[in-house]
Amino acid sequence: MSLFWNARTKNLSPYVPGEQPKSARRFVKLNTNENPYPPSPKVMAAIKNAVDGELRLYPDPACTAFREAVAARYGVKLERVFAGNGSDEILGFAFGAFFASARDGDDGGGAVLFPDITYSFYPVYAKLWDVPYRAVPLRDDFSVALSDYAPPPGGDCGGVVIPNPNAPTGIALPLEEILALAKRLEKRGRVLILDEAYVAFGGNAGSGVESAVRYVDAHPNLLVVHTLSKSASLAGLRVGYAVGGEALIEGLCRIRDSFNSYTLDRLALAGGAAAVSDAAYYDEINRRVVDTRERVAKTLRGLGFTVLPSAANFVFAKPPGITGAEFFSALRERGILVRHFSGERVADFLRVSIGTDDEMDVFLERCVEVMDGFAVRSGK
Repeated sequence: MSLFWNARTKNLSPYVPGEQPKSARRFVKLNTNENPYPPSPKVMAAIKNAVDGELRLYPDPACTAFREAVAARYGVKLERVFAGNGSDEILGFAFGAFFASARDGDDGGGAVLFPDITYSFYPVYAKLWDVPYRAVPLRDDFSVALSDYAPPPGGDCGGVVIPNPNAPTGIALPLEEILALAKRLEKRGRVLILDEAYVAFGGNAGSGVESAVRYVDAHPNLLVVHTLSKSASLAGLRVGYAVGGEALIEGLCRIRDSFNSYTLDRLALAGGAAAVSDAAYYDEINRRVVDTRERVAKTLRGLGFTVLPSAANFVFAKPPGITGAEFFSALRERGILVRHFSGERVADFLRVSIGTDDEMDVFLERCVEVMDGFAVRSGK
């Protein structure tokens, strides 16, 4: 604590990102859901072309060219697209724009709802904006029960945030159930934020996971948020976008322009537009990620792991007979970085990002080493 912090700063529990190793040691890095394949060559060319004398000028605050690429990709109006510095920034803006703050004396109809096991930035945003919230427990099988988010007759909520697929579980929801929830919330004047950071890895698996972007015209309270960090191999560029009704987009713009009107620089805008426009390239590399994911999940199950059904670019797996913390440490000692969460229900699970086939082969070999070593120590 610092003498110079205000009460808000003192009370914050900031989001903790996955480890980005800075040591000289080389790790197989499977802890932050980065895409193992490089960006489209068209992205690299666009960024290089943007490195010119125009860098002395501010970028387009409206991000028009990038938004036009998104609008063309999904067949929506330009006015329905918002651009941001990664989806994290957009989600932060959305909490401030659409959910009532306790400090404003407006309860907004009740608490904002999101899953209790999900992206851990959601409660951080809620606390930052003084938004009342309630974390809704997942089912015993770690799936989201959308019936728990629909306001009952005579009841209400302040809004809903749902990731599809969920993280860190990777489990996806049927789109028709999400749209039904959006319709019920619309009748109460409440916003549904649908975080689709991993949706590109669902449809390729034959699981039928579909983006809700094409349905925003029919649901003015639905905001669909995407990132280029995972599916477009651009975690280092920081580009995201949201698609929703024009009133929602205007609300996001009001919040953005109260912070910083220039959230995306010229290189990010150029690279982002090229990425969105090269669907063929990304469909191919993401199909490879999905194929590898299915192979790894099958192998882990064969080793005795509990593996949740994933529609994302990671698997959520529980090792047999070894705690998650022990397995995490043992893998790290062997040069493999995965993600471990300390929550009570998930403490024995590990989230493993999908790398290249070679990287995942090394990961699986190290898993066998850890299990063999544990069996020797325990006398099993």
